Amino acid sequence: MMLAATSLLLLLCTAVDPWKVKNGHLKNKVTSRDSNASTRVAVHVKRSLPTIVCDEYTYREEKYIDCDDKQLLDISQYWPEDVIHMLLVRNNIQRLYNDMFSRYRNLKSLDLQQNLINKIEEQAFDGLFKLTVLLLQYNQIKVLSEEVFIPLPRLNYLRLYENPWNCTCELEGLIKKLQLPWNRNLGNYAKCEHPGHLSGQKLKQVNTDGLCPDYDTMHPSRSPLEGPRPIVKEVDASLCKIYMYPRPEIDCRYKGLKQIPTDIPTNVLQIDLSNNNITKLKPNVFCNNKDLKILNLSNNAIEHIDPAAFSGLLNLQELDLTNNVIQNFEYGVLEDLYFMQKLWLEHNPWRCDYNIHYLVYWLKHHFTVEHKGLTCSTPKQYKGWSVIEYIKRYDECPEDYTIQKEEINSLHTNSEEKDKDSQTKP
Repeated sequence: MMLAATSLLLLLCTAVDPWKVKNGHLKNKVTSRDSNASTRVAVHVKRSLPTIVCDEYTYREEKYIDCDDKQLLDISQYWPEDVIHMLLVRNNIQRLYNDMFSRYRNLKSLDLQQNLINKIEEQAFDGLFKLTVLLLQYNQIKVLSEEVFIPLPRLNYLRLYENPWNCTCELEGLIKKLQLPWNRNLGNYAKCEHPGHLSGQKLKQVNTDGLCPDYDTMHPSRSPLEGPRPIVKEVDASLCKIYMYPRPEIDCRYKGLKQIPTDIPTNVLQIDLSNNNITKLKPNVFCNNKDLKILNLSNNAIEHIDPAAFSGLLNLQELDLTNNVIQNFEYGVLEDLYFMQKLWLEHNPWRCDYNIHYLVYWLKHHFTVEHKGLTCSTPKQYKGWSVIEYIKRYDECPEDYTIQKEEINSLHTNSEEKDKDSQTKP
């Protein structure tokens, strides 16, 4: 009888063996099933409400924090700083404030979909230099500045759909960013909800030209009591739009400008002054924009460029003068453009005479510069000729200059002969 009781006791002990008792609770041992198995550990979120436990685990040597469906209102500052992937799906987060994730500098992915987010401050993602994936779909975001993404240089996957986007002037910068060719995986499927005439249209397809109405559109009728319309200086850069991402640039297209604005920010790398009424470029007009790399002056009425107009633009790489009324460059116009790469000159009435030699001489000594559009328009006998071919044929002086010189010499000779005749007469 004693032998039977002892055998039964041993069997019971063997059955309990896979479990350990700790703090009054039974806890299962963690076993590794394969080389890629994840290890899960409970992580506590410190809050004034009852403690919320999130999962921490490692998968393929990358650490995850999984806080899905925890009714979080905020993130914890007590999570491990070396976390690589943060999962915060289906919580109650409403606002992303400045430096919210700055402690987690190793983050590669951040999943915030299906929350209640309606406000994202401009520095909310500061410090996330390694972030490549950001998921913000199914929230309540209406407006978002493109500057929010400046701290995310490696971001290549962004989801924004199922948010009630308000496609007005405030959203113009973000829409332009999403439409850049190299941002093909940013913001796909996101659609406008307001205003009504844009409802259902994808952000990547919205025409940004109509998002920011001009003054007359915003104020179609003015009563005499409102007083005169404000006077806007024709050289005021405040008419233009300034963007800081992906590069500092100023957009002054279609502003009716007759001169170059004198108060363009000094740090811009790109200036677009196309489609205005500019007729002349004065000396040193860009002297405060030493870092400028791209300058677009196409589709104006430029007929004269002062030799010092581009003075100081040592870093300029692209210059677009397409569709103006330029006939030639005065000597010295291009002298400061040491690092020029592209020079667009099409649709200008180039005059093939002695004055065209400077431009061709400069291009010859800067042979790496890509250029096009140098075709003679006048005089008639050379119309349609390539300027380069014209110079090759008349590599010393153009024919009209030679003819003028011969005519002057002929007149001078005739004058001398007349003088001699008058002296020999009695």
